[in-house]
Parts: sequence; C-alpha cells; structure tokens
Amino acid sequence: MQQENYMTFMKKLIPLLFVVLAFSCTKNNNSPTSLPNSYSNQSLGASANDLLSAKKYTGLNIQIQYMPGYQPDATVINNVYNFLNSRCNKPGGISITQEQIAANGNNLTPNDVAIIEKQDRTAYTNGSTIDLYVLITDGEDTSTTILGFGYRNTSICLFGKTMYNNSGGLGQVSRRSLESAVMEHELGHLMGLVNIGTPMVTNHIDPAHGNHCNNQDCLMYYATESKLTIGNFNNIPQLDANCLADLQANGGK
Repeated sequence: MQQENYMTFMKKLIPLLFVVLAFSCTKNNNSPTSLPNSYSNQSLGASANDLLSAKKYTGLNIQIQYMPGYQPDATVINNVYNFLNSRCNKPGGISITQEQIAANGNNLTPNDVAIIEKQDRTAYTNGSTIDLYVLITDGEDTSTTILGFGYRNTSICLFGKTMYNNSGGLGQVSRRSLESAVMEHELGHLMGLVNIGTPMVTNHIDPAHGNHCNNQDCLMYYATESKLTIGNFNNIPQLDANCLADLQANGGK
C-alpha cells in the first residue's frame, strides 16, 4: 500500500455548466489516532467483501455525523440508501442515522479528521452488522479544493463547506446532486473500487489517476463531478459495466 497522500484531481473551469472541484481519495490512514474498535482501523478497501456480501455481515448501518448547517436532506439520504441497497447484499437491512456534532470551522488535515472521528464516532461493527462512518465538516481541506476523501476501511469525510460554496447558486450544480455524488463516490472506494480491495475483472483503472475508473461517464471517474449538470439532482453519474462486474465478482449485487 502506498502512503496516504492528498491528490487534487483536475480542476476544470467550465462556467455555468460543471462543478469545478474534485475528489481526493487516499489509500491508507497513517494517523496515530487509532479508534477503539480494531476492525475499523484497517486500510481503505480492506472491508470491501464484508460490505458487499452477506457472508460475514448481513446488516449494514451508516452513521452520518454532520456539523451545524451541513445536514444532508432526505433526498440525499434516499439517494445514498438506494445506491447501497442496489450494490450490497444485506438481507438484514440497511439503516442510516444522522447526528449533529459540535462545529469545528477550521481547515482540516487528515489527522484532524481522524481526531474528530475518534472523539465523536459511536457506531462500530459488531455482531452481524457492519458499520460505516461519514463525517461532514463545516470546515474545508487545507487546500480548500477537496470535496471528500476515504481514509479507513469504514470511514469517509466530506467537506460540507466546500460543497456548499460550490453548489445551489446561480450557475452552480444542485447541492443535492453534488452531495449525493461525492458520498456515493467515496462509498464506492469503501467497496474496493477501483482495485483497492475489490479486484478488477477487466482492467479499467486510469493509470494517470490511480484507483479510479477510466470511463469518463462512470461514478468512479476521477473527475466525475464534471458530469453534474445545473439544477438536476437526479443527474448523478452511475457505476459503469466494469465497476459493476468488479463488485458482483466480490460478493455484491
């Protein structure tokens, strides 16, 4: 595994058509801040089969913690639920909980995010249910150009302020569409896409932007946010045939 690094991918400036920011996806969390649950201290993609299949865990719970002003609305939650339900074999059901936590307001490093998770996360994998954690902050990445990133096997972070500042306004994409796409993209990495825990059936990795799909129309493309059009929260990129084949071969639907 490579060391964790921040990779800001492709900032496109296409006025009145597309979002200009990008995802940053990391492979490992090398933070010294370990969680109290050993299962949740693994590298990104390590729980892909556990998340996709019913072999070990039959239920799935997603704990979303958001800072004041950045709670995802019902449409976003419904989009994310449908995305997970369509890909994960969880006969015991999928649940999503939301909880507001204290404001931070600062620009955040990966270690800052890990500290917040350790302090506030309460739901961990136990019994027959695998738990994922989503943090939505009121601050931004230190570069102020990152929308979100994955950093552990069950953990992702979304920068609420950055998404808010670049959506919902005149000439900007729908906030619901952007939030849904960012969360689904990062959850895709927890599922092991692309080639981080879920092997590829056919080689479709983008060599210039590792662990992303080479199909520009796929949700897992490194600049998938460029496919989001103004005012249409239903226009969220989907996984392409190669990504779907990978997930199905690793226990998913």
